[in-house]
Amino acid sequence: MKRFHVHLHVDDLTRNIDFYSRLFAAQPVRVEADYAKWMLDEPPVNFAISTRGSKPGIDHLGIQTDNPEELAELKARAQAADRALLDEGTTTCCYARSEKHWVTDPQGVAWEHFHTLANIPAFNEAARLAPHTTACCTPHTGKAATSCCR
Repeated sequence: MKRFHVHLHVDDLTRNIDFYSRLFAAQPVRVEADYAKWMLDEPPVNFAISTRGSKPGIDHLGIQTDNPEELAELKARAQAADRALLDEGTTTCCYARSEKHWVTDPQGVAWEHFHTLANIPAFNEAARLAPHTTACCTPHTGKAATSCCR
């Protein structure tokens, strides 16, 4: 099964957790000091919010897969879209270790395709080594630049 993914930057995590919990009629499955995530079944959505962005709003969209075969299918589709692809392989971000790649649409919206392998205790492992980093997980939009989260 594939699950749609939305990641928003918010300015007040507590206020937004309250709002989205009421909107979804569900509590987040993970809450950290700078992050919250809901795994909704109807419709199937991985909805995340964080305070790590420079301004509130959509950070990126994506599709989470249940297995490596679905991820490979999405990668082939992204490559067929004739846009630059950033293949991060196995990386850490958003309190998870994942296999992922990115593609940016013609408007500059970043799309993440990923398969989660495990939860981790830090937003990303680079942040654990350098705790004052505010690195996000989204590649620079509009370009095939390197991701800021490795």
